[in-house]
Amino acid sequence: MATKMDVSPAAVPPGPGKTLQKQWLEVVGISHYVFAFLFLVPFAMVLLLFLLFTRLWPLSVLYLLWIYLDRHTPSQGELWAGLQVGRDGEGASGTLPPVSLPTGGRRFVWPRTWAIWKHQRDYFPIKLVKTAELPPSQNYVLGAHPHGVMCTGAFSNFLTESNDFSRHFPGLQPWIATLTRFFYIPIFRDYIMIGGLRPVSRQSLDFVLSLPQRGQAMVIMIGGGKELLSTAPGRHLVKLHDRKGFVRLALRHGASLVPVYSFGENDIFKTKAFIEGSWQYQCQSLYHKITRLPFYIFWGRGLFSPNSWGLLPLPVPITTVVGGPIPVPQCSSPSEEQVDHYHRLYMDALERLFEEHKESCGVPASTHLTFF
Repeated sequence: MATKMDVSPAAVPPGPGKTLQKQWLEVVGISHYVFAFLFLVPFAMVLLLFLLFTRLWPLSVLYLLWIYLDRHTPSQGELWAGLQVGRDGEGASGTLPPVSLPTGGRRFVWPRTWAIWKHQRDYFPIKLVKTAELPPSQNYVLGAHPHGVMCTGAFSNFLTESNDFSRHFPGLQPWIATLTRFFYIPIFRDYIMIGGLRPVSRQSLDFVLSLPQRGQAMVIMIGGGKELLSTAPGRHLVKLHDRKGFVRLALRHGASLVPVYSFGENDIFKTKAFIEGSWQYQCQSLYHKITRLPFYIFWGRGLFSPNSWGLLPLPVPITTVVGGPIPVPQCSSPSEEQVDHYHRLYMDALERLFEEHKESCGVPASTHLTFF
């Protein structure tokens, strides 16, 4: 049932009179995110390789052995329910989770509450808007749009408590699915697992939605790398026409579909988007097809000056709007007709969500969502 639109009071943009200390804390907050997103992978690989040629080479060998032995944890899980407990002795939803239940992956609650996330939130600022109740007695597949360059809105609102997700959606346990190959990268894999990221493989998603504990909220960036290649400021393109796997997932588990749109996500970086069909775009597509990683040209502001070129995002407001649930029946082997039916319902719901909230989020009334 829909409820009155709920905007997190914690996300109200700070006034114009920020102290110099506050400004630098915000820059440090977003710099941490950019470093982890862009540079932690090569840093980890170089560090591991470097240690192999020093007296500390056993550390690299033992860690590589650990990765091999631990290879199933990202897509399945361990009996680590005790590590889900917060500092007050309660779980994120306010109730102590059963000790015998697997939690999936290796996530902790305490990183969600780091103060650095609130500084990152204030840098833009980032808001979380709730439009309907999501009862914890159900599981959910949340389709997050648009992908943007760094998925900043989805990360901040679902994997951190910067906007009090657990208060707005009590009893829900959010996860974000990302590329499976990330979980083979030393150090980076462990860093992203503690926050609640999981491989986007079928095995991983089925595992979470099959857990005995209800209230699992699986967030999937539906558009993926293909949508990233179309990212540009002021553009609202969603790669969805041929993306139906998330609907099949929801049908197999009877999980409700929930559309999510982050206004401003595409505006935090200036980009160089090539025309589809051009040789530059074909090169990008070929690289993505071979590596499964997008190659994209983008830039923002500098570290020490907002007027210089750099890799920090522009401080443009991001508003993540969570739509109402679309009930989906459970069907172990859904037909194409069922998939197409709920896919269409989802597209219609996402379009309505965009139209209802675009003007309040600074998007002109003449702008409409485009599916491709």
